[in-house]
This record gives sequence, structure tokens and C-alpha cells, in this order.
Amino acid sequence: MNSEHQFDGHKGSFFIEKEGKRLAEMVYVMAGTKKMIIEHTEVDESLKGQGVGVKLLEALVEFVRKEEIKVIPLCP
Repeated sequence: MNSEHQFDGHKGSFFIEKEGKRLAEMVYVMAGTKKMIIEHTEVDESLKGQGVGVKLLEALVEFVRKEEIKVIPLCP
């Protein structure tokens, strides 16, 4: 199960899809060019307990380290 990344220049998400349906996602918005606010993370019940949230977080961490972006976690 691989995560994907979508970004439109201002907001984006790391997500996992199956058969065209988004089953997990971590949504963010940029607050300037080098700051990112994590707004929302959700994992479908069918994937609970499989470490999917951790996979999304790992993809996010890899991205922000590469791009030297600071993260502001507002997602509860």
C-alpha cells in the first residue's frame, strides 16, 4: 500500500486510494513558502490498525525534510 501526494501550490494531501476511493489522507495547507499546517488526518475503518496513519506521516516527513519545510501540527 503506497501513499500518493497531491499539491496545488497552496494546499495538498498525502493519501491512499483503492479502486478510485480515497481511504486515508493527511490534509495540509501552506503558510508561506516554508511552513505547512497539518489540518486533518483520516483513515477509513477498513484500514484501522494497519499502520496507515504512520505511512502517511512517514511520507510527509520525507517530503518536508527534502524541501526544508517547518510543520505546524494543528490536526487533533
